Amino acid sequence: MSICACPLVSVVIPTLRRSEWAIRAVTSALGQSYGHLEVIVIIDGPDHGTFRALEELKDARMTVLMLDENVGGAEARNTGVQIARGEWVAFLDDDDFWVPEKLEKQISLAMMLRAPYPVISATVLVPGQDVDRTLPRRLFKTGEDVGEYLFRRHGFAYGDGMLQTSTLLTKRELLLKIPFTAGLKRHQDWDWLLRVTQYPGVAVAMHPDALTVMRMEGVGESLSRSSDWEFSLAWVRQNRHCISRKAYAYFLTTECLPRARKSGAGGLVILRLLWECAWRGQPGVRQIMLFLGFWAFSEKTRKAMRNYVLRTAAEGRG
Repeated sequence: MSICACPLVSVVIPTLRRSEWAIRAVTSALGQSYGHLEVIVIIDGPDHGTFRALEELKDARMTVLMLDENVGGAEARNTGVQIARGEWVAFLDDDDFWVPEKLEKQISLAMMLRAPYPVISATVLVPGQDVDRTLPRRLFKTGEDVGEYLFRRHGFAYGDGMLQTSTLLTKRELLLKIPFTAGLKRHQDWDWLLRVTQYPGVAVAMHPDALTVMRMEGVGESLSRSSDWEFSLAWVRQNRHCISRKAYAYFLTTECLPRARKSGAGGLVILRLLWECAWRGQPGVRQIMLFLGFWAFSEKTRKAMRNYVLRTAAEGRG
């Protein structure tokens, strides 16, 4: 690609007190085959060690901004977007990194779309102790319901549908119109995706190649480092206007219910979620069976079942 003919891409990387990971992420961004880019690292609060470590990279394409106080990942990304100079913005979490062709392939796909505001994702590679996985298991099809794609699962394992933050590329203009919700402690990417897909001219597309290597620990079912199911319930209620009743039912089943069970919530809470699922959602037979499974089996049992399925599938491929 000719640099002068390519639009500038601004890469925004929020980080805090994880200098080794941040350096790996930044290095992968600076090493892209798509050369017309800038890398903006937002250090989310005082962290002079990470600041000094990044300065040693000595690359003129990189800007490092250390905030005076911690504002959270959503607002750190918004700050990066505000100071970005590029027509396009790509996000990268500090514990993930990109393959060298990531931006080149996504920009090529974006240019093929006729929508005013493309939102481009891709699959991710998740390294594992026994086997590496490529997620999501099902590719997003342009035009399908984003909420149903993100929240619908066929089993206990996370990753049937995924539009992960470190895969996202879109126009800066769109991000200025619809920024990330400041102060949101969880569901930041889902919150933005649900809101942005309501905006006229937005089209989501997914590149089939695994262009991001993603650290999976703490994601998915362990999704929940915290068992605060009430926060997730309040969030999805607030966003009901952005999702279908089917997607609402799936979210209650796969997000709120596992968190509630992990927190030790009693039967009344489970019945409350079941009622919410049936009254405000639109559960099908598969979703009801999944609800009963999350209710009946502990997280440890679900994890063992999931690992067995993954091992069996890997042996089958071998």
